[in-house]
Amino acid sequence: MTTGGSDSVAPPSSSTSTPGEVPPCRVEISLTNYILPEEKLQNTPSQQDGLSTSVEEDLRIWGCEMIQNSGILLRLPQVAMATGQILFQRFYYCKSMVRHPVEVAAMACITLASKIEECPRRPRDTANVFHHIRQRRENSGPPTPLNLDQNYINLKNQVIKAERRVLKELGFCVHVQHPHKLIVMYLQQLRCKDNTRLVQASWNYMNDGLRTSVFLRYSPETIACACIFLSARQLEVPLPEEPPWYGVFGAAFSDLEAICLEILALYARERPNLGFLESMVEKARGRLAEERAKSKSLGAVLEQASSGGFSPGGSRPTTPNKSNGGKPRPVVTNEEREASGRHRRRKHSGSSSSPSMSPSPSSAKRKYKSYKSKKHHGGVKKHRSHRHHRHRGGSDGGRRRSWSRTPPHGAGKQRGYRREEPGERREKIRDHNSSYSDKVKYNRY
Repeated sequence: MTTGGSDSVAPPSSSTSTPGEVPPCRVEISLTNYILPEEKLQNTPSQQDGLSTSVEEDLRIWGCEMIQNSGILLRLPQVAMATGQILFQRFYYCKSMVRHPVEVAAMACITLASKIEECPRRPRDTANVFHHIRQRRENSGPPTPLNLDQNYINLKNQVIKAERRVLKELGFCVHVQHPHKLIVMYLQQLRCKDNTRLVQASWNYMNDGLRTSVFLRYSPETIACACIFLSARQLEVPLPEEPPWYGVFGAAFSDLEAICLEILALYARERPNLGFLESMVEKARGRLAEERAKSKSLGAVLEQASSGGFSPGGSRPTTPNKSNGGKPRPVVTNEEREASGRHRRRKHSGSSSSPSMSPSPSSAKRKYKSYKSKKHHGGVKKHRSHRHHRHRGGSDGGRRRSWSRTPPHGAGKQRGYRREEPGERREKIRDHNSSYSDKVKYNRY
């Protein structure tokens, strides 16, 4: 599939590219892309973060079992469960189990697989099923439904984000070719389709092989031949050997033997202890957090040293002043800084350093104005509602009128309006301020 049209960059000539090499301007999409190389299978991201090989395999088996059990409870077809397990295996060859929880990834894979196989299930149903499986595993009494609280909302958001992360890491190449139909077709060619025990045993071996890395290392045709080969050996069903029947379908005996041994090793493995696995993951996660904190502190020190703010020899030297001819700036003590501050405050207030001298006329004028305003208003700061303004109904010298005694429309002078005395006005302002502060206090609470 080309990435551009006719005007795109032309592929390199055959003289510069080797046979079988994909040109750089093309993207190859085929069903063989899911087969991982051997070097990627050996050094996984989980092993790089401190997990052992046995712990990682046990976690993979446990995650695939959860996907299988949840698919049965969700009433999904077997194809959807197989797709979810293969996506789960692929994802953890790209990401670490220490950084990404296994249970959340399993929920995301079964949800994504249900959409791929056109039998979608809601994230709420998936969360309820996994909650039920956890209760059955812990034997915590009768099962209870999942509470729809903030924990449920957080879990649902984690599943949705994990589903997006799986798609991103797999490059949206989520197509899976299963060997289910191939098993039936091969047994029909071998004239063993009526042998239901052979068909069922081959099917069971193939489903159990989903818990291993077989589906990431071999083609579906080889896996189908290996399952038939193992079932025929167990049930003692004779198959053609001259020529070998698996050679007709393009499989090699070495691959069949390796697949059979890996599936049989799965049955000889002890059942994993979930508590031990979770403790190992927590230890690896703690070591990873410590390494991250150390690297972060080291990076901060290096950044400070590179910016010039770090001096291992002692205190930071004084910087030269450009206006002083390049000479270093003198160090000012706290006593000198306080003395200079007092001098600036005296200079700003207009008073001289000598106490015997009288203040300047401008400062005396400002003090008199402030004293006059305080005397007129009774020492109370003016509120916005106390400012002098003219009301309708005639001029009263800019003073506030008493509306309880004076009617509007200028009728105050005709009815003997009495001008208030300064002392009486001061007491009214104080009473009004106290009542206004009480109102504000009650309205606030």
